[in-house]
Amino acid sequence: MSEQLSADIVVIGSGIVGSLAARRLALQGASVLILEAGPRLDRDRVVAAFRNSPIKGNWMAPYPPSPWAPHPIYVPKDNGYLKQAGPYPYPAEYIRAVGGTTWHWAAQAWRLVPNDVRIKSLYGVGVDWPLTYEELDPWYQEAEELIGVAGAPDTGSPRTQPFPMEPVAEPWSMRRFRERLAPTYAVVANTVARNSRSYGGRPACVGNNSCQPICPVNAQYTGETAIAAAEAAGARLIANAVVYRIEHDAKGRIAAVHYFDPDKGTHRVTGKTFILAANGIESPKLLLLSASDKYPNGLANSSDMVGRHLMDHPSTSLTFYADEELWLGRGPQSPSSINTLRDGAFRSQHAPYRLDFTNISQVLSVTQDLIKEGVYGAEFDKQLRWRAARQVNVKNVLEVLPDPDNRITLSSEKDAMGIPKPEAHYSIGDYTRRAADVSKADFARIAELMGGTGLRYSADGNFANNQHITGTMSMGNDPKSSVVDGFGRTHDHENLFICSTGVMPTAATMNSTLTGIALALRTAEHILPKPAGVHAAISNAEREASLS
Repeated sequence: MSEQLSADIVVIGSGIVGSLAARRLALQGASVLILEAGPRLDRDRVVAAFRNSPIKGNWMAPYPPSPWAPHPIYVPKDNGYLKQAGPYPYPAEYIRAVGGTTWHWAAQAWRLVPNDVRIKSLYGVGVDWPLTYEELDPWYQEAEELIGVAGAPDTGSPRTQPFPMEPVAEPWSMRRFRERLAPTYAVVANTVARNSRSYGGRPACVGNNSCQPICPVNAQYTGETAIAAAEAAGARLIANAVVYRIEHDAKGRIAAVHYFDPDKGTHRVTGKTFILAANGIESPKLLLLSASDKYPNGLANSSDMVGRHLMDHPSTSLTFYADEELWLGRGPQSPSSINTLRDGAFRSQHAPYRLDFTNISQVLSVTQDLIKEGVYGAEFDKQLRWRAARQVNVKNVLEVLPDPDNRITLSSEKDAMGIPKPEAHYSIGDYTRRAADVSKADFARIAELMGGTGLRYSADGNFANNQHITGTMSMGNDPKSSVVDGFGRTHDHENLFICSTGVMPTAATMNSTLTGIALALRTAEHILPKPAGVHAAISNAEREASLS
């Protein structure tokens, strides 16, 4: 065993959520050590890997897993890391590397709507959160200012301060959707962690259509920038540190964490306070792995809720041809949406949803379709130009309710380090399926307003997965039905906190990252309150780090 490491605060996971919590704590004078299972990535090499990849639709291609820290891969085939127990597949994608999965996110940075945290009281479904939207508002604002969020004021989410930036420039295709769908539907710019002007030392968006898997000019905020900010604030990072056990003392306090290096050498790290900041799959996996005689069901699991209430955002969709040339592919990939169906009395009967428009270039998908159809020569050229100019897609983003049977457990199969792989148990309930059926009327009306032809609905009962891993370590006031309290402290261990989208008790309809960051900043403040008058502004050191 190597020389012992120690810090005031030990953070497990270097994704955007954990890194920004670490940054805040380091700025307040705490010694902070961040442990990341995966390697550091080089941005230039990631951009080159995507440029040279023959499969442009595979957003994981530039992020191959390391042998010691595998993550799920499904193209060209399933690598078998995330085991599927059914009854419905849950092909979650995430990156185990320094900076985490926001290396390849779409940068949508939405707030909840106020009623999202009260659906049990208001609609008799799901659960209520142990805090109000008003309590989250200042933390949302701090998160938005840190990562640089551009947005329009008419999103349906109240705010007491303006967005840091105006919306990113509207692509022509989205302008036409907005104009032609009004007044039936209000199409608004998506709220995104993407610069519409120079911000945080990074440039404005220049309209590259590769937000996923990577923004080549770094206009989009990612975990790469977040970890640089944490290090600039004084936090120390150890990459390739695969934490496999959390150690507790006789009183149940966390005493240390143990990790493997890539050669399977073992290391022990002690600290005063510990933050588990991996995602909603890797975090419960680690808690379950850390079972002991005192805690035979795993740490933080006296409620038997660790791993349970796995949620995401399933989607169904409609693809069709508009009656005018729109040429998707200019500007960000996911620029606009319809948000007026996120809340209402109907939530007592079926899930709310958001309607999201893609702006991904259609040239590749149309080419693949024509080849499958056996179209060649001059007719191929003619059909490619016509279809690629007019083909559009709209999808729903559906809420899934917390279900204890939707969960992450430990598989009997182990990875190369001898650590059990995670196993997903997942289904999509009637509440969500009813909303998918209801949304077909919206799809049809949108197509009608756009002069749509060649309508192709996704197959009934088939759902795409949006990769918004939520739940599995839910917060709540009752230790018998939740894993952490409203500040992210585990009920069972007074010095173990969780900063992750996994603490969200419900999934709502919006991408979960911004809420995860806001909750993590609130947790960091609870651990170590910020002195009066100190603002979490972006420092010159962080600007320099983001440019390096």
